[in-house]
Amino acid sequence: MNDQFRDKVVFITGGVRGIGKGTAEVFSERGAKLAISDLDSEELERLETEFSSKGTEIITDKVDVTVKEDIEEFVKRTINEFGKIDVCVPNAGAIGSSGFSDRKDYNDEDWDITYKVNVKGLVNTTDSVKGHMIERESGKIVIVSSQGGRKPRGVGDKGRGNVLNPYLVSKAAAIQFTHALAIELGRFNINVNTVCPGRLWTSFWQKIAENHKALNPDFADMDPYDIFVDQIKSNFPLGRPQEPRDIGNAIAFLASEDASQITGQALNVNGGNILD
Repeated sequence: MNDQFRDKVVFITGGVRGIGKGTAEVFSERGAKLAISDLDSEELERLETEFSSKGTEIITDKVDVTVKEDIEEFVKRTINEFGKIDVCVPNAGAIGSSGFSDRKDYNDEDWDITYKVNVKGLVNTTDSVKGHMIERESGKIVIVSSQGGRKPRGVGDKGRGNVLNPYLVSKAAAIQFTHALAIELGRFNINVNTVCPGRLWTSFWQKIAENHKALNPDFADMDPYDIFVDQIKSNFPLGRPQEPRDIGNAIAFLASEDASQITGQALNVNGGNILD
């Protein structure tokens, strides 16, 4: 297992924390070389130091996925330094604009920034690597979507309703994009899949919990993390949240040769919360 991705180059956006970092850890432990981008320069420096100390070959750079030229430049640098990109993991995401957790309703800026990062940023990322993968007739693209991109289930959680909001709509778009891109790239021996995480305690979900606390009297005396855990226990058959490495393990499977006949699929990694 430690050599599963030996000599493979894995490119991850939004890689300094949460799912991005957990995924980087999984690939690092299995022998991959890493190219990690994010907007947080300080955390990128820490990440590069941390992984280099473990013997992982890694390059990092501050990249805004909404700026196509930025991400294309980092992809060129990665190919120049490592010779190729075998696996692309578009993970960078946004859930709303500044002040999101304090508002009852979504505003235009929430929709704009979430679309720019989660949809246009995703397209920019895959556009930046697919030409290279087509030339090599080889590649794995594993997109990070969300179970929230699945069919709405009706009444939302307490607090802000969860049926119509920019984040969930953007993640539905990511799933549809996965299907379309898999059809486009299949003839070039490129697999395209997505993982749909359930709930992890990340900065994203902390904002949601803070919003629930601010808007719903039932949560007024609860800590945001306790709100998070309460909803996990109430709605997830396994009764526990997912961890970043849970998602990383699923991504690594879809990027492996064990999944060579899997493409165009959206895999739930959600403790049974949604079953389709």
